[in-house]
Amino acid sequence: MRGYMSIGLNYLEKGRGEYLVLLHGNGQSYTYFQNQIEYFSRFYHVIAIDTRGHGGSPRGTAPFSLKQFAEDLHSLILKKEIVKTNMLGFSDGGNIAVYYALEHPEYVSRLVLNSANLNPDGLKRRVLLPAGIGYYFFKAFSGFSDRIKKKCELLNLIVNEPDIDCEDLRLLKMPVLVIAGTHDMITRKHTELISRCINDSKLCFIRGNHFIAAKRPDEFNRIVHEFLSCLEKNSSNKSKSTFLSA
Repeated sequence: MRGYMSIGLNYLEKGRGEYLVLLHGNGQSYTYFQNQIEYFSRFYHVIAIDTRGHGGSPRGTAPFSLKQFAEDLHSLILKKEIVKTNMLGFSDGGNIAVYYALEHPEYVSRLVLNSANLNPDGLKRRVLLPAGIGYYFFKAFSGFSDRIKKKCELLNLIVNEPDIDCEDLRLLKMPVLVIAGTHDMITRKHTELISRCINDSKLCFIRGNHFIAAKRPDEFNRIVHEFLSCLEKNSSNKSKSTFLSA
């Protein structure tokens, strides 16, 4: 079932049980999670959202920022009268999930942060440098067309956001899984920092790049489901992914 909230955000809803909200990354739509939607809707009430200005959601007039996206999410949660939800955010979706959990912790049961970052310095230079060049180029010509303006706004999210203090993460009290690829565009050091800053968080790396949820869905889904279900990891499992102490 597709639905629209009052400010026009598009989302897909499927399954029954505990809620699981899926938040995609920069420039994407909820279709990035097609493998997760099909898998997790067997166990959870999945709501996969297109953030403002992404997918089927209009840009609107509100600020195009991660904090605004988090407040858009809260409007949906209030409208649907959701009391508690698990949350899985990928890339910028992970950053949105952090902002949301810090501002509205009472609504979050468990949090999965897939390739999130606290600030632009968490990105590898080979990613951040061309994004910065592109941002300033499109910014100079953003008044010429809506298409150029949109590219500028998307790059702004990479170059100037997020801005999250490590100490703020210590305020998170819900169970948190921090997960990334071994060859992610987020540096391993930065991912490990996020995990260290969150008390009692779980840390996992899966062999692959930034897009492990799409490229290694079976392994990714198993690990996330295990975490959400609070199951003990089978010590005899031979997976290349490993939970690490935070």
